[in-house]
This record gives sequence, structure tokens and C-alpha cells, in this order.
Amino acid sequence: MNTTPIALITGGSRGLGKNMVLRLAEHGTDVVLTYRSNQAEAEAVVASVTKLGRRAVALPLDVGKTSSFAAFAGQLRTVLQEQWQRDRFDYLVNNAGIGIHASFAETTEAQFDELVNVHFKGAFFLTQALLPLIADGGRVLNVSSGLARFALPGYAAYASMKGAIEVLTRYLAKELGPRRIAVNTLAPGAIETDFGGGTVRDNAEVNAYVASQTALGRVGLPDDIGGVVAMLLSKESGWINAQRIEASGGMFI
Repeated sequence: MNTTPIALITGGSRGLGKNMVLRLAEHGTDVVLTYRSNQAEAEAVVASVTKLGRRAVALPLDVGKTSSFAAFAGQLRTVLQEQWQRDRFDYLVNNAGIGIHASFAETTEAQFDELVNVHFKGAFFLTQALLPLIADGGRVLNVSSGLARFALPGYAAYASMKGAIEVLTRYLAKELGPRRIAVNTLAPGAIETDFGGGTVRDNAEVNAYVASQTALGRVGLPDDIGGVVAMLLSKESGWINAQRIEASGGMFI
């Protein structure tokens, strides 16, 4: 029987999600990763996982469309049977997200709704839809943001969704406890990726400011986050539950 752990990473084709996929593969975990539109990008990540000696499958999913979740769960069930001869996976990482920067006064209802659908409603109902496929004793890891702890102008709506995810994490930990499923929140600080237009990565002034406000003296890199995910999903971290873990290098402390 194949006992290799299997992780499902939403938004695993790029940015932090891609790094999570690769770090987990390096630590001996097979991966199902989702992508919204760029299949070629996702398949390139699958190829990288294969080179690491692990197995990966890329599936399309728009986490902002809850109406698609039942069909996605059915597709995932088929993939688990065909690729792993299993009917359960071990780790769910709700990572997929979008970045919208707008002041509170200028945030539109359409922007607000899009953030709700992707960051909160999507994570809520996708986890619900996948509960029958998550193994007892498994893990759920919800990705939040340092912005749920500290406040920077322009992120009121985005950070509010992440605050909701952090509360949801504690409720999931309580309700999934009888199945021995541990649920935690990972809150990255500012990271050099293309997220939100790549501002932190590409704007030298923003990058320098963040570095100056971070105890370890630099902006975060994707590798700083992927390794934390691998740690939190390891057997050694099984007793960590209902916690918010911030990986920000000591930003704004």
C-alpha cells in the first residue's frame, strides 16, 4: 500500500504556492496542485516535482467559484484512485489568492466581493467539499497574512478576509478535532513574488522600507515560506493545532 503523504495546494502553479509544492516534494510528499488558467505553468511545476522523484498532478480550479467545488471534488477523487490507488489525501493548503490594493474610501463593492469569494468563501466551502477526502489524522493549513496583525493603508478589505480565515481556522480545529485533523494558520509577511503586481519585489523603495521594518533586515523570499509549510505538515508538528504562525522575519515588531 502506498503510504506516501499527499498534499493538495490551491494556487500551486506560481508564487508562494509553487514554492510550497517544491519544498513538500523535497520532503517526500506527493502533490496535487491547482491552477486557475495557466495550464502550461502548472505542468512545468509538475515536471519539476517529477525531477525530484515525487508524483504530482495539476488540476484547474477557480476558488472564487463555489459552484464548481462539487465537480472538482469528484475529479480529485478520480485522480486519487487512478494515480495513487487511494481515496483520501493528507494535507489541504488553502493558499490560492489575489491581491487588490485600494484605500478603504475607494474600495468598490465588486473588489470586496471578489476578495470575499476567493479568500474566505472559497476557502470555507472548498474545505467543506473536500472533508470526505481528507484522511483522519490529516492537516488543514490556511494561508493568512501579516496584514491581519499590522495595518498598512490600502489593504483594509484584503486583511479583513484574512482575519476571517484566522477565526475560521480555530473553529475548524475544534470541529475537526474528533477526526484528529489539525488546522493551523500560516501568515507570511511581505514576500518578493508577483503577488499584487509584484510591488514588494519590483519597487525598490517599497522593498527597502519593508526590509528596514523587519528584524532580520530583508524582505522575505518564497523559500522562506515553502520551508515553513513543509515543517508545519511534518509528522513532528502534529501537536501544533489551532495556531497562527507568522513567518515574516520579525516584521513590525
